[in-house]
Amino acid sequence: MANTAGAGNQPKPSSSVKLVLLGEAAVGKSSLVLRFVNNDFQENKEPTIGAAFLTQKCNLPNRTIKFEIWDTAGQERFASLAPMYYRNAQSALVVYDLTKPSSLTKAKHWVAELQRQASPGIVIALVGNKLDLTNPSSSTGDATSAISGEEDGAEGTGNVEEGDEADARKISTAEAKAYAEEESLLFFETSAKTGANVSEVFTAIANAIPETSLRGARGAASDAATQAALGGRRGDDSRVNLTGPRAEVGAKEGCAC
Repeated sequence: MANTAGAGNQPKPSSSVKLVLLGEAAVGKSSLVLRFVNNDFQENKEPTIGAAFLTQKCNLPNRTIKFEIWDTAGQERFASLAPMYYRNAQSALVVYDLTKPSSLTKAKHWVAELQRQASPGIVIALVGNKLDLTNPSSSTGDATSAISGEEDGAEGTGNVEEGDEADARKISTAEAKAYAEEESLLFFETSAKTGANVSEVFTAIANAIPETSLRGARGAASDAATQAALGGRRGDDSRVNLTGPRAEVGAKEGCAC
């Protein structure tokens, strides 16, 4: 009887998934990660230098996904380092700012690079941020949307006055969604500031990772560079510098989704 009861309480399988965030500076990449990992938002967050590393668990009905997240710097001088971070990644968030058309152009560049050079079958989510700077009626199309977030660097408060004159949207939902569908990307409009749809993005990615990738990635999503950088430590507030490219690595762990 004891064995039968124990069999019914078997823990869910757990798999590690490497995820990279890419996008122009100040679109809100770090704020999205901070909201997902710590359920927090900082108005004047310092820009990321090199890359930051964080972890977070996403609990699905039949398994637990542990995201190992590389939040890359958006400044152009760090662009050449990106392949080091998306190498062997099973998933990516490509983030743009709904109020800045050039950020979508940059996002499309990152999507093309991932499709050309990243792992075959990588799950890519296109994420439009800072919807709180827009008027809800300005969204054309029926994409998953919310009230959006803030900066990857210090850029704006995100406060919105009532009325159409407060609408700062420059990229329509329909335009971005059509591109995402054309490229077979997941698509969300999110809010790092309010938290709306942030966990949904990561849950959608977790559900989209093929079972074959999960089996191959279990306990091995981090490459040797990640392990060396962290020194085998997880779940603390340690910060270390990678040798070679300057990368600020913060290891934090929680449980969400």
